[in-house]
Amino acid sequence: MNPSPRPTEAALFTTCLADAFFPDLVQNTIWLLEQADVAVTIPAGQTCCGQPPYNAGFHSEARHIASHFLDVFADAPIIVSPSGSCVTMVRHEFPQLFRDDPTRLVQALALAGRTYELSEFLVNVVGQTDFGAQWHGRATYHDACHMSRGLGLTAEPRALLAQVKGLELVDMVEADGTISEPWCCGFGGAFAVKQSAISGAMLNEKIRRIEATGVDTVITGDGGCIMHMNGGLQRQNKPIHVLHYTEILCGKAR
Repeated sequence: MNPSPRPTEAALFTTCLADAFFPDLVQNTIWLLEQADVAVTIPAGQTCCGQPPYNAGFHSEARHIASHFLDVFADAPIIVSPSGSCVTMVRHEFPQLFRDDPTRLVQALALAGRTYELSEFLVNVVGQTDFGAQWHGRATYHDACHMSRGLGLTAEPRALLAQVKGLELVDMVEADGTISEPWCCGFGGAFAVKQSAISGAMLNEKIRRIEATGVDTVITGDGGCIMHMNGGLQRQNKPIHVLHYTEILCGKAR
């Protein structure tokens, strides 16, 4: 069997958080894709994947948003997004949303099969991990829940970061020295608002684990985690900042 041809074009789903709060994340994603010889298109009219209303139980509203997503990206050969949370929504929850709509279900399943998180696309589809990046310092990596549990992507971002010259990744560990199990930052979208006490306790534990590594930088792959952890660290006056892995790969962090 002949291997699949290397993709030469991808449509970028920018995501709500990146569009509103992290414009550099969009630019970094475009740069990385172009460095991998992938032409980038940004379909006009894209909005949200519908995850906020879906998680809040408003499935009718989520279907309306998801239907728009299906229409906007209908002709995209491949869809790439720098958010494991949004990709999880498209890949796993869209088929659930449209399980009683045969026409939309076919569209959702087809779209799910060609939607990728950025690190997944670069490592597993394109096959490129080295972008010539340099970043001198020690950092730890936070496994965002949707990245690790939803998509099973833990090795892919680390494979990209392993090629960054000067970067030393420090694992979070338990008191006995064993590598720590991934611990949620406590964001969870509306969960952080509706269950603020629980969310805050989870964030405090995450910050404790981060501090124990002795680093001043946390790297992760989801905008929600970045917002939540940076907010908690700033409120506690901790000299630690959180970055998306694309900032490291593009050499713009330092």
